[in-house]
Amino acid sequence: MLRIAIPNKGTLSAPASQMLRDAGYRQRTDPKDLICRDEDNNVEFFYLRPRDIATYVGTGDLDLGITGRDLLVDSGVPATELLDLNFGGATFRWAAPAGTLTGAGEIGGRRIATAYPGVVARYLADNDLKADVVRLDGAVENAVRLGVADLIADVVETGATLRQAGLVTIGDPIMRSSAILIGRSEEAPAGAAQLLRRLQGVLVARNFVMLAYDVRADLLDQATGLTPGIESPTVSPLHREGWVAVQAMVQRRDVHRIMDELYDLGARAILVTDIANCRL
Repeated sequence: MLRIAIPNKGTLSAPASQMLRDAGYRQRTDPKDLICRDEDNNVEFFYLRPRDIATYVGTGDLDLGITGRDLLVDSGVPATELLDLNFGGATFRWAAPAGTLTGAGEIGGRRIATAYPGVVARYLADNDLKADVVRLDGAVENAVRLGVADLIADVVETGATLRQAGLVTIGDPIMRSSAILIGRSEEAPAGAAQLLRRLQGVLVARNFVMLAYDVRADLLDQATGLTPGIESPTVSPLHREGWVAVQAMVQRRDVHRIMDELYDLGARAILVTDIANCRL
């Protein structure tokens, strides 16, 4: 039975479970449950603290897990990112009192407060920098004001909390994180390939829609130039002579622009349908 770790709480928990439901897997119905067995798919889900998931997968106690890229890097365990799940985005940045630092190249030799020492350590190693890393469990914005550190490394969203603490971001982001599926570098366990295909199908379904329209046959090349589809559009003759029906998958973010361009070209009966899931 495939054993998979899922965040038991936090911002990644609900989206991870919903994505697995969309992929056809059973999930817990009570948020207090720690284990959920999906006998039909031969999978067992374990609901764990997000910070612990990489450790369980890295040691081989569990086969796969969903966690944040930041938490994987911070753990330092021998686990591998298998698939970016495209939710739970976060950006890690340096922040310091305004006017004290102008770039990340100046952090060497300073005290850095962070709740993610592994992320900071990798950045320092990759950039041949040395600094004193002060580990805190949270509220790192206060570390500079309290004299614990010279700057911080933390997740930055709007920057409002930083401004309240008198801090500003400096330099480029340390890293960009999101929810990921992780495993080990060894041979994948039974059922892992199916899970990966299903999750990829959910990702495609969320990013694409099915677009259908009618267009004159002499305009088909121009129309399909706007809607090339994944491999090729489906084209069928209509009872109305000289017209064809076209179906193609298009990026959800582009669909309104494409509909306008098709209408201007002369296409009619332009319809958009959501895709629940797919296999490509």
